[in-house]
Amino acid sequence: MKSEIIQTLTTTFEAHAEHLETGVEFWLARDLQYLLGYTKWENFITVIGKPKTACGISGHEVEHHFPDVRKMVKIGSGTPRESDDVMLTRYAVLPKAKDFATEITIHNARQHQMGSENDVSNEHITNNEAARKTLIERGIRPESLPAEEDIKKVERRLTSEEKKSIKNPETLE
Repeated sequence: MKSEIIQTLTTTFEAHAEHLETGVEFWLARDLQYLLGYTKWENFITVIGKPKTACGISGHEVEHHFPDVRKMVKIGSGTPRESDDVMLTRYAVLPKAKDFATEITIHNARQHQMGSENDVSNEHITNNEAARKTLIERGIRPESLPAEEDIKKVERRLTSEEKKSIKNPETLE
């Protein structure tokens, strides 16, 4: 995908930003769900789980960056009903930049019927470079962000600690 297309997608993404009265910028997950090509809410809410975990591990308050909200939507008959959603701050969207570049690569590989590993690799490199350029233009330098512990390692450690606490409840004190 060329830089112009990534710029267009970034502009579309930024156009969906909303602001609280306090000035806090956020996106609604259901809006991003469609922008990122997810058709099922259940699949997208799973995707949001990874940056939520990373947010908590990094010492940030998850509910400050991923508050659950309910909003009124119209169903097929035009009747309004409440629907679950999640507000995402810029911090919550940031970890998805790499996933965004990957999704663009997948889309282009299919669209342009890329058959060789070399073509897909070059496409992926181009998309990652364009995503990085966009982050830097927005004042975000990924290499300046603190390193985080691998999510899988954290999950394994927490599972292990939970098992130990079940076997030895006195360790909870």
